[in-house]
Amino acid sequence: MDVNQDEAEKTINNIIEGIQKIKGKKIVQIDLTTINHTECNHFIICHGTSNTHTGAIADSVEENVKKNLGISVFHKEGNKNAIWILLDYSDIMVHVFQEEAREFYNLERLWADAKFTIIEDE
Repeated sequence: MDVNQDEAEKTINNIIEGIQKIKGKKIVQIDLTTINHTECNHFIICHGTSNTHTGAIADSVEENVKKNLGISVFHKEGNKNAIWILLDYSDIMVHVFQEEAREFYNLERLWADAKFTIIEDE
């Protein structure tokens, strides 16, 4: 299911707003549309400071997107241990890490040839 650019922007903005409500750290939006053979068009990456924090960030994203756009997460993984929570919105994947896991997996380095937008912490 591909969403048009306007719908994608609305979804991305609501995801970021959900992260910011719970004080998610170092939010990065990665545009993968210019890279061939990717599983989605956008990554949103952030981290929290504990299992509770990462879980709350993921919950806030889900609630914000559902409330404002009526879109439910397609698939969710990692909520039980909350070290790396993945929220799959089809063309947009949200990665909510604990800081140590984010540094270890370093998705930003893996996708370094994509376009990055850094969202300033509030």
